[in-house]
Amino acid sequence: MRRLLVLLVVVGLMAAACAPAQPAGIVRDPAPAVGGLSLPDSNGVDQAFVGPEDGYLLVYFGFTNCPDICPTTMADLRQALSDIGDDAARFEVAMVTVDPERDGYPEVQRYVDTFFGSGLALRTDDDARLREVATGFGADYDITIVDGQPEVGHTAYLYAVNEAGEMILQWPFGVSADDIANDLEILLDRL
Repeated sequence: MRRLLVLLVVVGLMAAACAPAQPAGIVRDPAPAVGGLSLPDSNGVDQAFVGPEDGYLLVYFGFTNCPDICPTTMADLRQALSDIGDDAARFEVAMVTVDPERDGYPEVQRYVDTFFGSGLALRTDDDARLREVATGFGADYDITIVDGQPEVGHTAYLYAVNEAGEMILQWPFGVSADDIANDLEILLDRL
């Protein structure tokens, strides 16, 4: 009886090891098509939301004056990319500011460069266009004036877009850098 139990445990562990890894993020199925959407980068060139060939575009909607969620998410993503070593070159990072009144291109580009060395700084003064892009990702934002100062609220998700322009995975705020790194490896294994 004991041998049977040991055998069942071993077989169960082997089956679990053979099962495909499941990401910690939220798999989007069906994946929303965002490749037809675009915003201008810091050089004024419209950038479509499409991952690089044999890689992914990682997109975040935020703002540079964010006191907590945005810098935490950027730091977690930086750590995750560092953790995957050379594979990080297969990912491109883009930040879309939801506070274009205070975030000019230099501010957004500096913010992205501070965390990643390089990346896309995307913005527009056209609120209808920004909302169209945000809505395409399932993101939202709101700016209210409190005591004469803008207060920005926004959804706190990081998104992965494949080379077909499909948003296939998203991570809510609070997913650890280790889990994001694991998910990035899972994404690369699926290419």
